[in-house]
Amino acid sequence: MSGTILSVHDLEISFRTHNHVIHAVRGISFVLQEGETLAIVGESGSGKSVTAKSMMKLLPKRSTLINHGSIVYKGQDLLQYTAREMEKIRGKEISMVFQDPMTSLNPTMKVGKQVMEGLRKHQQISKRQAYERARELLALVGIPNATERMSAFPHEFSGGMRQRVVIAIALACHPKILIADEPTTALDVTIQAQILDLMKDLQQQVKTSIMLITHDLAVVANMAQRVAVMYAGEIVETGVVNEIFYKAKHPYTWGLLQSMPKMHQKGNVPLIPISGSPPDISKMHEGCPFAARCPYVMKVCHDYKPAYTTLSDTHSVACWLQDKRAPTVGHPVGVTSGGGHVDENH
Repeated sequence: MSGTILSVHDLEISFRTHNHVIHAVRGISFVLQEGETLAIVGESGSGKSVTAKSMMKLLPKRSTLINHGSIVYKGQDLLQYTAREMEKIRGKEISMVFQDPMTSLNPTMKVGKQVMEGLRKHQQISKRQAYERARELLALVGIPNATERMSAFPHEFSGGMRQRVVIAIALACHPKILIADEPTTALDVTIQAQILDLMKDLQQQVKTSIMLITHDLAVVANMAQRVAVMYAGEIVETGVVNEIFYKAKHPYTWGLLQSMPKMHQKGNVPLIPISGSPPDISKMHEGCPFAARCPYVMKVCHDYKPAYTTLSDTHSVACWLQDKRAPTVGHPVGVTSGGGHVDENH
């Protein structure tokens, strides 16, 4: 990794509805480095996909409010780009792989032609050249008999093969950034592993930075170098993978880790769910968004939003447990370390 390729600063996004305003993303900041995989993880409704789509300017214009912030790519704020300027970015500089390949592919168009579209648009090559490149891409992503499959329709492919086609389309123009929004959720475990391995191999070949949107920590462990944990529209903890998995400091991160099966543990080890439900994001909360569900909640958590505490050059957390005045807490079972003042003998 040699530098920052994308920088998001203090991004706030809301949606207008008939009855109220949904505060989907609340002042998040993060960077994506060249050649790395950054995972943004959290429950459904935490704002992960909204963040991803904002980078492609794919949010509905009529109902979306970009209240504040910037998304800087190559020194330019993408939020200021016109629709025509974004057309030159999408597919060529920044591509996206969505969760369900059937909604990404045109069911009435042959697969080969769909792969060729972006090549013809962004690379100004001949139809014959685009055809050959598309065939090579299908073979590259592991589709057998690529020449014959060029003339097939999406419904003639399995779910895993359709997702491979979507990845081929996304990588056709060698984008600098690939946004993968829950790319394997709709697939079975075996195919999921194949797709993740494929993405890692292609990243090494194409040198693309990947922003991986997921709720699955097993996928994060397999794919990412850095992790941003998102809850109720806010990033509550960031760190490299080992810091998040073995030195987590936020109670929400602990909850995610406790609810994940552990392959190395023997016997029937119960999974511990996070109690309660995420907050109503149509209301602005004063304090920590996780306060209502946190087993370590203090009065200050309800009243004031915690500031970020820097734990290392790569690890930061927004939690009042990191304040020197906070009480000592024992770390939860299944989590290597606990809060700001950990009782290791608890």
